[in-house]
Amino acid sequence: MNAARRARSADAAPCPCGGRPAGAPFEACCGRYLGHFDDAPAPDAEALMRSRYSAFARQDAAYLRATWHPSTRPAQLALETGTHWLGLQVRAHRLLDDTRAEVEFVARSRVGGGPATRLHERSRFVRENTQGAWRWFYVDGDFL
Repeated sequence: MNAARRARSADAAPCPCGGRPAGAPFEACCGRYLGHFDDAPAPDAEALMRSRYSAFARQDAAYLRATWHPSTRPAQLALETGTHWLGLQVRAHRLLDDTRAEVEFVARSRVGGGPATRLHERSRFVRENTQGAWRWFYVDGDFL
C-alpha cells in the first residue's frame, strides 16, 4: 500500500483517543486539530488532551510542541519509537474558570514487546488569546 493510501486509511480508522463521540474516525475527532493548530484549535481542555494523546500515538511532535505552553515546553521533544498506545480513559474534566482547566486521565502504552504501562495524570491547561484566537495549552501535570 502506498503512503497516501496508508494515510487515508489511518484518517478513516477509529481515533486513537477512543473517539468523541465514541468510535469516531480520526479525521472527524482529533484529526481536525492535528495539523490544523493555526486555524482549528481544540475547543476545550479535554479535546486538547485527547488530541495530544492522539499526537503521541501518531508520533506528531510538532503538534505536541505547538500545544505545550511556552512557560513549560521542553526545548527538545524526543518521542520514544516503538511505543504502542493502547487506550485512553478520561476520568474527569474540570473547568476552573474561563482560562484554566484540569483533566484527569489514564493512558496505557507498551514499548516494543515489553509489559503494558499506565500513566495516570491530572493535567493542567490554560486558555490564552494568541495569534488572534483563543487556544488551550497543556501546562503540566501531577502523576496520580
